[in-house]
Amino acid sequence: MSNSKLIVAYFARASLLRSPPPLFFYGNHFSLTYATTSNAASVVAYDTSFCNQVLIKDKKENKWFTLPPFTSTINPISVAKKLSNTNTTTSSTNNTTALKWILRCCPQLPRSLVQKLFRLRQVRKESICESNSQDFGSKPQEQRLKRVSAKDELSIGDKIFLPISVQEKQEHERFEKQEYQCSKDEISYIQSLELHKDHAIIVINKPHGMPVQGGIGIRNSLDVLAATALKYDYSEPPRLVHRLDRDSSGILVLGRTQTSAAVLHSIFREKTSGASTDDFDNTKQILQRSYWALVIGTPRRTSGLVSVPLGKVVVDNGKSERITTVDDAQTMSCQHAVTEYRVIESSHHGFTWLELRPLTGRKHQLRVHCAEVLRTPIVGDYKYGWQAHRKWKPVPWSNPEKTEKLLGLNIHPFGLDLESGSISEKQPHLHLHCKQMVLPDVSLALQYMQSSKDHDLSQLQSLKLAAPLPLHMQRSWDILKS
Repeated sequence: MSNSKLIVAYFARASLLRSPPPLFFYGNHFSLTYATTSNAASVVAYDTSFCNQVLIKDKKENKWFTLPPFTSTINPISVAKKLSNTNTTTSSTNNTTALKWILRCCPQLPRSLVQKLFRLRQVRKESICESNSQDFGSKPQEQRLKRVSAKDELSIGDKIFLPISVQEKQEHERFEKQEYQCSKDEISYIQSLELHKDHAIIVINKPHGMPVQGGIGIRNSLDVLAATALKYDYSEPPRLVHRLDRDSSGILVLGRTQTSAAVLHSIFREKTSGASTDDFDNTKQILQRSYWALVIGTPRRTSGLVSVPLGKVVVDNGKSERITTVDDAQTMSCQHAVTEYRVIESSHHGFTWLELRPLTGRKHQLRVHCAEVLRTPIVGDYKYGWQAHRKWKPVPWSNPEKTEKLLGLNIHPFGLDLESGSISEKQPHLHLHCKQMVLPDVSLALQYMQSSKDHDLSQLQSLKLAAPLPLHMQRSWDILKS
């Protein structure tokens, strides 16, 4: 019989061997003779079926890949509450479950896939105490790994083991779905949008017309572009923590790490869920946002507070949806929305510049409050102010020299239309811009939380961010001032 049909299992104890043992083959069997220190000989016969079992077992010992040992993590909700000086009994350290640790170490894995692994009992754990108790010559790795459930809390040093097939699938999907490759000019443009950068966050001035998040038919979204242009020397790409509409512009904050992104996400959600007007009375707002908007018409009052719930309705036979104010919260699902406003300047052309300060973060909140509550739709908002734009007439621009100088400095990557769109155009762009933001210094807060000392995070100095108006809004400003 040919050697290709023979399977050899070679076992030897180094302390007992003087020379490599000779092997003798007999059909489907083989014998192994080895010399011991007492010159005694021993012959052991093995069947090839047994060899197959041994080889399979050896292969199974490498069926896992290991996540980094668990380390103490910061509780983002606790950090947000400490920044706002809110009384809380929440621990500053996070009691992390096995599910949360896997999602943190492997953010690219879908949550549904990880949950399926737990349901199939394919996740193992090795505790640091168990590892230290193992002596030389103990059982193989797979026998001392223990099954772990998704809700099991981890201790410092615990290791999580996932099936090697998950890693192989992960590598295959990374090969199939490669990152968008930006050109040098595109990378330079994205980086030129930066307003602030530190160890925890990156802040950019989002241009009009650029989508924040990908979707059907969307290729060049900021979350994809940031993974290439704003990653720098970090091992993970920056993450979105809030949203801006595609047609709006202004300050957009991204977390540079998973921890900072979680803290920022908690800050942006602060006082949003179940919020009402009373929640904001005499309460320190750790996050302050100021938008500028050019609206059609003038509000009845120069300043005020809009506190009207918003709900979602389906239109066009289910093809699209829109947000609207809700009169009776008992009959329709809704969320409370609160917006402060004040008049910046009015024009004899029938336009008004408003400062809008959202105290909650509902979808299309500012646009709906302006159009349906103040009865002054935002210029360029064809979704909620389409009736006001039916009789739209461009405003003549008699002195374009100042703005024309800016046009020569503008670049147009990703097919962005950054030159047109002012009130002198037949179809103006949306005139809504996040101009200013006051945000806690998350980078410094995380440094303090990682130290052993107890710091009063509410006394930390905040970051004050400002973004210049986009070109079409700057031109409209110049037109109304002329």
